[in-house]
Amino acid sequence: MKFKFNNVLITGAAGFIGYHLSKRLLENGCSVTGIDNLNPYYDVSLKKARLEMLTPFENFSFFKIDISDKEVMGKIFKSSHFDVVVNLAAQAGVRYSLVNPQAYIDANIVGFVNILECCRHGDVEHLVFASSSSVYGANTKMPFSVHHNVDHPVSLYAASKKANELMSHTYSHLFGLSSTGLRFFTVYGPWGRPDMALFLFTKAILEKNPIKVFNHGRMQRDFTYIDDIIEGVVRVMGRPPEPDPTWNGDDPDPGTSYAKHKIYNIGNNNPVELMEFIATIEKELGKKAEKEFLDLQPGDVVATYADIDDLKKDFGFSPRTPIETGIKRFVTWYKDYYGYN
Repeated sequence: MKFKFNNVLITGAAGFIGYHLSKRLLENGCSVTGIDNLNPYYDVSLKKARLEMLTPFENFSFFKIDISDKEVMGKIFKSSHFDVVVNLAAQAGVRYSLVNPQAYIDANIVGFVNILECCRHGDVEHLVFASSSSVYGANTKMPFSVHHNVDHPVSLYAASKKANELMSHTYSHLFGLSSTGLRFFTVYGPWGRPDMALFLFTKAILEKNPIKVFNHGRMQRDFTYIDDIIEGVVRVMGRPPEPDPTWNGDDPDPGTSYAKHKIYNIGNNNPVELMEFIATIEKELGKKAEKEFLDLQPGDVVATYADIDDLKKDFGFSPRTPIETGIKRFVTWYKDYYGYN
């Protein structure tokens, strides 16, 4: 595939989505500069292993940088002109935001405004950034639509992601920065994050430890396979948003704007019951899980379900990976990576 861009900066390049996106772009001939602070929120050796898969590419360069460091970030942007910047660097995790809120301010607020400033002064053609399904917070109308109001977050993580959307819109309004926010819905797959349910459940079942089943299993998630996510991101990268001439301040649509700014959901459009999800993992592993049923965790939501009509209409995006296929691929990777026979 020939892309409409060549020189790309990816923040959080050692992360789950960052690694897969970098690999896809590098395989298609793009020059990719990756930055990551390799923080110890989860196993740093996994992040380094991802990077080892990228370093053989001659068109890849990596810098260990924290996006909250304004001075160093400025130097990176002065060293090269980036056609597209994809910001995937963030302090992730809903539950951890109850324990260490400052980490979310440093990475998701301070770091993000540094990204915006660097894009503004670096004449970047398009900023694409990770938002989250978490922004829907206390909303209960399903499926979640970008045209719904999202002013009731239930975690600081969610609030920081909503703040990113507002901050990027401001820069689009004031400085003409083309920016697109992508609300990711429960991404999973090989090389995934160890704090996510699929990773935690697979590890616990193989080690014959109980799994924690929150809200007594009465949860739904719009699990989205990593390859589908990357396909959507790549399509969005190549087309900066245009102002919406139909936008009306008397009846403001949250999903679009008079500025060069757009928000999309990127999900599987097919929520899965948590108990069905666990049963699929059990089937693939050939082992039953010992389940510890617990109450809903503070900051969690009961269900997520993505309305992806806008992404379909504008980019022809359609997820292709059923949950059974995705879990099978993850389990195969997990057993290989961690040495299970």
